[in-house]
Amino acid sequence: MLILIAGPYRSGTQDDPARMAANLARMEAAAWPLFEKGHVPMIGEWVALPVLRGAGGDVVGGPLYTSVMYPTAHRLLDICDGVLRLPGASTGADEDVRRAMARGIPVWLRLEDVPAA
Repeated sequence: MLILIAGPYRSGTQDDPARMAANLARMEAAAWPLFEKGHVPMIGEWVALPVLRGAGGDVVGGPLYTSVMYPTAHRLLDICDGVLRLPGASTGADEDVRRAMARGIPVWLRLEDVPAA
């Protein structure tokens, strides 16, 4: 399965790049275990950040940033088979879960609950 890893990225960082990078690293820490279970892990920022740079970049929270970051995750959710929701307050990750549930795809709250392929 293609599994979106959803968790805090910008939330709670006060837009501090180091804290955002730490949040991304926490999401990335789940990638290998998902891969070991036979799945393809996906993180929206892996796609959105290069797209944003290609579009000329923008300040965090700016109009271009906003038009790329959330829509990228939404497009990914159209092709993902499930969502692993990591702990932590995150409006974006909560929206990912809402969209996944509306599509009827599974949402797991713990890595150990994701079944092996």
